[in-house]
Amino acid sequence: MSDSNLQRTALYQLHIDLGAKMVPFAGYEMPVQYPLGVKKEHLHTREAAGLFDVSHMGQIRLQGENIARELEKILPQDVLGLAEGRQRYGLMLNEQGGIRDDLMFANRGDDFLLVVNAACKNDDAAWLREHLPSSIQVELQNDRALLALQGPKARAVLSKLAPTTAAMRFMDTGFISVAGIDCWLSCSGYTGEDGYEISVASADAEKLAKALLAEPEVEAIGLGARDSLRLEAGLCLYGHDMDQSRSPIEAGLLWAIQKCRRPGGEREGGYIGANVIAQQLQDGVAEKRVLLDVEGRAPVREHSAIVNADGEHVGEVCSGGFGPSTGGPLAMAYIACSVVEQQALFAELRGKKIPVAVRSGSFVPQRYYRG
Repeated sequence: MSDSNLQRTALYQLHIDLGAKMVPFAGYEMPVQYPLGVKKEHLHTREAAGLFDVSHMGQIRLQGENIARELEKILPQDVLGLAEGRQRYGLMLNEQGGIRDDLMFANRGDDFLLVVNAACKNDDAAWLREHLPSSIQVELQNDRALLALQGPKARAVLSKLAPTTAAMRFMDTGFISVAGIDCWLSCSGYTGEDGYEISVASADAEKLAKALLAEPEVEAIGLGARDSLRLEAGLCLYGHDMDQSRSPIEAGLLWAIQKCRRPGGEREGGYIGANVIAQQLQDGVAEKRVLLDVEGRAPVREHSAIVNADGEHVGEVCSGGFGPSTGGPLAMAYIACSVVEQQALFAELRGKKIPVAVRSGSFVPQRYYRG
């Protein structure tokens, strides 16, 4: 896609004014970093509060009757059990059980809001229109921006501008005025830290961003640090760690399919791809996504081969990089289930075999506020 075809978010000029380095991402010109630099932006978010422009993401509003019941016919999540004012992580699957997108969906009482990935948002809206009854209106809200305020001081910062946000727990949502600007917020994010995602009219986005950046704890953070933050937190990136060829079982996302929707549950199956998921739960899968500790200092990048001691190919890295908080390289990979716990494993890097080890938890603790 040429630069002339790239879209810009409502905060484009603010990014330029702040000295951001802009790059193409999912059809948009987006800030990859600011003068502070990726490493310092990452560490600032872990220590204080970072402000991210994620307005390229898709915000899809659903209006109509029986939305929760109809969504359960296409999504593998417990939608009927989601209370008003709450949000849940979800997955859209294809008929083969592959992940066509991952999303957040919120019950807002009079409607549902879905936040989907930028590269998928138009296809997602079309898919929803195809599979939901015509009585449910599907609206891709291109007139709204999305900001994320993340980090251990995010709560203190936002509560100064919107006092009611101080009591919000992880995955709570609400319509709240922030610095006098009408917003819709969720207590969630993509860094592993406490924080919020804030939906606001595009016309008000710059005013809101400037109000947040005026707080001394807040720095503007680019996509580079966003990626290293999510990787340290063990969070998947669509198109890298999961895609249409990978199922939730392979991707290590069974936790996102609530027990009531699994085989034997009170509302088991009935969603797109359900038969494949049930079969995989019964028979297992050949490969699964794992997190890897990497020996040494050299980062192991996406598509690097994972081999055993005999040099036999047993997997491939799907995300890799350097963790500023952990002080070393880290990676995610798909590895044959038969060797995950039985064999010594290595990543191939420029003709060398770098020892790697499967780890059970995220590289940094997830610090969501649950009350």
